[in-house]
Amino acid sequence: MRSFASDNNSGVHPLVMDALNRANQNHALGYGDDSWTQEAVRKIKETFTPECEPLFVFNGTGSNVVALQLMTRPYHSIFCAETAHIYVDECGSPVKMTSCQIRPIATTDGKLTVDLMKPYLHGFGDQHHSQPKALYLSQCTELGTVYTAEELKQLTDFAHSQGMYVHMDGARIANACAALNLSLKELTVDCGIDVLTLGGTKNGLMMGECVVIFNQDLVAEARFIRKQSAQLASKMRYLSCQFTAYLTDDLWLSNAAHANKMAAKLYNALKEVPGVCFTQKVESNQLFLTMPRAEIDCLLEKYYFYFWNEEKNEIRFVTSFDTTEEDVEAFIGNLKR
Repeated sequence: MRSFASDNNSGVHPLVMDALNRANQNHALGYGDDSWTQEAVRKIKETFTPECEPLFVFNGTGSNVVALQLMTRPYHSIFCAETAHIYVDECGSPVKMTSCQIRPIATTDGKLTVDLMKPYLHGFGDQHHSQPKALYLSQCTELGTVYTAEELKQLTDFAHSQGMYVHMDGARIANACAALNLSLKELTVDCGIDVLTLGGTKNGLMMGECVVIFNQDLVAEARFIRKQSAQLASKMRYLSCQFTAYLTDDLWLSNAAHANKMAAKLYNALKEVPGVCFTQKVESNQLFLTMPRAEIDCLLEKYYFYFWNEEKNEIRFVTSFDTTEEDVEAFIGNLKR
């Protein structure tokens, strides 16, 4: 059944599946000492910067805890938006794995600003307080909004001036790049990001993410932290080969651009439906809106999607790389009946 619940629900892009089938031949050395992983590393370095260090991991939560452990010690604090995945949806894993205090900051659109952060940055050098050390940013945000390059530069400059590192959770970074017409490098390296989670599972990959370390000060312990975090794959070629396909001929970008296009089509249709009110700007492949509960219940009989705030009848729709125009038209047709 096709749905608008999540881009996690979509399948695997055929070119990625082809890459997996090609890697599934004969024997290969484990733990990343194979030709497929070496090729993927080269591809990532070409995409971002030759000085980066890519580490393939199993999933998004794993990538976040690896990245945050690189940046922190147990007496540190991690700052994020109150909607952040590490605060809301990872079952306390970042706190357990880092032993750090997480300081959520309220936002209206999921995006942090320097002004929003400033009141929370105090107690530096005071042994009674957790020491601010890491800033976590989601791109796109959990509310579907997108940080511009200038907004990111302001945040990273400020964080660095306070002696803090910046981790970008790029589970949907491809959608942000497509929305802004910027390259992966322009939205990360050029903006001063220290560590990136390069996501792909939501955009055509079967599984796996890649922790891409740009700040060379964080490289030395990275492989040990990945292993201790249970994120080192023995048959790593099945994770890494997907990224070679993903980054070849801009598959990552065409997938994300299509998902964004389908979201825009869905938005243009929904905004004409009486009783529909959007609660966030539609800037990527996620739509947040309210509508009468009776109509929501009717849709739920044929489609699966999530409530964002059930008390307010706020729901979320997400389009994927394999969402078709026919999917959108059928969905709208059911709503208008």
